[in-house]
Amino acid sequence: MSENLVNFLNERQVAGALGVSVATVRRWRLFRAGPRYIKIGSSVRYKPDDVTGWLDTRPVGGELLVGVAN
Repeated sequence: MSENLVNFLNERQVAGALGVSVATVRRWRLFRAGPRYIKIGSSVRYKPDDVTGWLDTRPVGGELLVGVAN
């Protein structure tokens, strides 16, 4: 059974991995704008796959738009 358990991340670990503050991660959670999370009692935990999946859905910049004047 232990091989089925996921190493969950806490909000500090998520904030550190993403380079944002813990307050930002909490704000995302409040407004349901961040990665999916799990409540275990009063603790909030994140599956690493949910965090990376969420990152994959974020918009990226720096795309060259053809035909747009500067």
